[in-house]
Amino acid sequence: MITILYFGVLKQKLQTSQEQIEWRGGNGRDLLALLHARGGDWAQALAVGNIFRLVVDKKVSTWETDIPDGAEVGLLPPVTGG
Repeated sequence: MITILYFGVLKQKLQTSQEQIEWRGGNGRDLLALLHARGGDWAQALAVGNIFRLVVDKKVSTWETDIPDGAEVGLLPPVTGG
């Protein structure tokens, strides 16, 4: 099982700040594909280009990073500043 934390616009679009899911292992791309496959708002919010950073156990990671069972995973949307 892993805990997924959603931030910013993702939190708003998906109407949740976190969830726990069963995890059989894989990397960030595998997780994104799993969530995207839920369809609807999930597919739209998690479409390619809508995610800026993957954070695994409080470390900014690449999409190829393996996500171990028990991990805390953050999905951060792109941000703009001014």
